[in-house]
Order: sequence, then structure tokens, then C-alpha cells
Amino acid sequence: MRRRWWLWGSLLTVVVLLLGAGGWVVYQNEYDLKEERVTITGGRQPLNGVLARPTGGHGPVGLVVFVHGDGAQNATHDTFYRPMWEAMAKAGYASLSWDKPGVNGAPGNWLDQSMQDRADETVAAIGWAKTQPGIDPARIGLWGASQAGWVMPKAARQSADVKFVIAVAPAVNWLQQGRYNLLAELKKRHATPAETEAAIARSDRTLDALRTGRTFEQYQAAGGDVTGLTPDRWEFNRRNHTSDVTEDLSAVRVPVLLILGGRDVNVDSDDTEAHYRRILTTPGQLQVKRHPDATHNIVPEAIEDSELRSTFLAIAAPRSLFSPGYLDEQRHFVAAIGR
Repeated sequence: MRRRWWLWGSLLTVVVLLLGAGGWVVYQNEYDLKEERVTITGGRQPLNGVLARPTGGHGPVGLVVFVHGDGAQNATHDTFYRPMWEAMAKAGYASLSWDKPGVNGAPGNWLDQSMQDRADETVAAIGWAKTQPGIDPARIGLWGASQAGWVMPKAARQSADVKFVIAVAPAVNWLQQGRYNLLAELKKRHATPAETEAAIARSDRTLDALRTGRTFEQYQAAGGDVTGLTPDRWEFNRRNHTSDVTEDLSAVRVPVLLILGGRDVNVDSDDTEAHYRRILTTPGQLQVKRHPDATHNIVPEAIEDSELRSTFLAIAAPRSLFSPGYLDEQRHFVAAIGR
């Protein structure tokens, strides 16, 4: 009898722990936000978006417009944006994001876009947001990661409504970034000299085909390596592979927060910082935050390289997924802009 009660007691303890863990996960995935699905009009096509507002406070709030990086991203970036949205809300800002064209049933195809198309889309979203109740049109800025680094300076150049930019791990030049990424990935997986030489040769053949305007079918017929490519992706690359931020960034006159990871194998953080510092020379215009142990996503490398740890944190404590200080430095930046 005593053993039976001990077993029941052990089972009850396990149940309580599981219920407690479940409650903790629910709590960690609740955000102090009011989210609403919206339809953003005024551009080439309607955009299916999410507008996330602060829950407290009175009067109009500022707005951070989120500009995606590469890939078929939905409005929340699979919930990855919500910790940032909450940080913005604490500073008195709403956040606006949208499904890329063709994602989640949205009209269009994001692979049909150029960087200029994406900038036009962003400016149209700002125009729509200015008409929404409770949004302060004098406090609108941009947040964007990676590929958005080629989009946001164009949008800021086009629209006087853009009052600040938060650029997370942007590159300067598309071709340079691609070569850096190739070599960094090869180094990380300890490729042999022969493997590295072969990979560079394949990359050079691809770049030559893009420069000379060959179609996907022409490149494939000539024996080109199309691993991981589709005709749409090829056209996207062909349309955008000459992207360089220098000219557009030179025209930016608003405060910029540049956030970089020291373990980024996608973007050369040192090169990006050097270019931003050389171009944005107005005193106080540029703030740079470096996270030495962070990857392209500003997640500690030890976490991102561990599928178990990254999955656990993404579910159980998503705010803790990012490098320490990452959320706070963005909140402080936009709060200071608001003042």
C-alpha cells in the first residue's frame, strides 16, 4: 500500500510540473500588445498586414514599419517579431508588418519584386498608416533586417515621413555579400582547399550568367548548377544582384541604429560598419551596437547552432532567444526619438 501511494505521489508531482511548465510557456508567449489584422492599400496591390499597438497609454502613438529580409516571410515572421513589437510598444510605438506578396494567400509573388519595388511598397504602407486613427504621423520609422538594408534607405530617401531607421545585419553590396557568405560558410564547415576552389568556380559561373542576362533555362542547359534554385528565384537574383546601398544611404538624413552580430556568416559586419560610419557622418546620426557572440539573427551562436536549445527557447522563452540587450537597445533608441 505504501508503495502504491508513493507511485501516485510521484505521478502527481510529474503532472503538476508539466502543468506548471505549460503555464509558463503560455505566459512567455503572451505579449503586451493589441494585434489586429489589417488590409494595407495604396500600393501596387493590397497587403495583408498586422498592426500591433501598445495596450496602455493615451493619445496617438508612433509607428515602426517592419521591412522583411529575404524569403517567404509572413507578417509576424513566424512570431519572431513579437518580442520586438513588445519592446516598441513599451516605448510608445505601434508596429506594422505584412505578409510578403504570395505568402499566406496574399496576392502577388515576392520573387517578382526588385528592391525598388519593395521600397515603393514600404512607402505605400507608410501612407496608409498615416491615415489610421491613433497613429502619430510625425513619429514613423523603419525596422529591417538583412536584405531590408537595401530597401530602407530607398524608402527613407523617397519619403520625408521616415524619421528613423533601425538596420539589423544589413549588407552593403549584393555581390560582395554573396562571396563573403560563401567563404564564411565554407570556413565554418572546414572545407578543404579543393572544395573551396570548386565552390568559388561554381559561384563565378553563376555570377557570370547573371551579369550577361541569361535565363534560368539557358543557364541550366549550359550545365550550370541550379541546386536550390527555381526559375522565379533566378529571375529575382538577376533583377537584384547589382544592389548596392551606398548611393541611397548617402541621402539618408535621419537617425540610424545599426545592429551587428560578430558571428554573422551571412554579412561582413566589419565591412558594413565601416561603410555606414564613412557615409553617415552627421554628428549623432549613427549609433552602432555590436553583439560579438551573435549570429546574423542577433542570436548567440551557441544557441543558434544548437537545435535543441534554440527550439526550447523559441517555445519556452522567446524573448531570451536574442542576444542580451538587443531588445532594450531598440526600445531606448525609439523612445529617445519620441522625446
